[in-house]
Amino acid sequence: MAGHSKWANIQHRKGAQDKKKAKIFSKLSKEITIAAKMGGGDPDMNPRLRLAIANAKGQSMPKDNIQRAIDKAVGGDVDAYEDIRYEGFASGGVGIIVECSTDNKNRSGSDVRTAFSKNGGNLGETGSVSFGFDQVGEIVFPAEAGSEDAIMEAAIEAGAEDVVTEEDVHLIYTAREDLMEVAGNLEGKFGDIEPSSTALIWKPQNLIECDEDAAAKVLKMVEALEDLDDVQNVYGNYDIPDEVMEKLAED
Repeated sequence: MAGHSKWANIQHRKGAQDKKKAKIFSKLSKEITIAAKMGGGDPDMNPRLRLAIANAKGQSMPKDNIQRAIDKAVGGDVDAYEDIRYEGFASGGVGIIVECSTDNKNRSGSDVRTAFSKNGGNLGETGSVSFGFDQVGEIVFPAEAGSEDAIMEAAIEAGAEDVVTEEDVHLIYTAREDLMEVAGNLEGKFGDIEPSSTALIWKPQNLIECDEDAAAKVLKMVEALEDLDDVQNVYGNYDIPDEVMEKLAED
């Protein structure tokens, strides 16, 4: 799933909601199954699985779906998957990072390359984009979790490094190695409101503002990438002003 910050705000404004939710559930189930296969079906002993389950719950994924995904891995009914990162450039010099979990590197590489080339972009070498990003922990709470001051106080007390409050979410950032500890420290701090996402993400150090032409191409590329079965997450250093988003929505 793409990030929740303004630099990756597209996925919240596109597509039919039912189709989008089904796609999210599919990716969440896959991550749960892969995590359980790699580290066992006990979330207390498997941090990756614990994180995957937390994200599934944050998206209101039914418990039965979560258990089926775990059972699939424990029962051995799943192929061996490998995590691969692709990096490249979209229109306007925008950097894009694509994280895949795949049982066929040739297929995923070909599919990602095609999505780039068909939408005015090109793949780069590993490191050609990620050097301009920081890998950090991100915990996302809905706005109703509390006021900006209350969230900031709780997050800093829990060991977070930064908090950004936007219109509909609070974004809590942690050092990469501190994500699970901070997430644990925040459990129950905001009543029964749970985070909608807890993940390691690629956070851009600087943003590239897109005009209408570049924005349209970047959005099309991101959508094409997110629709690929092997793709789990897409990150970019693009910033699309609200007025540009409104124009694109009218077209």
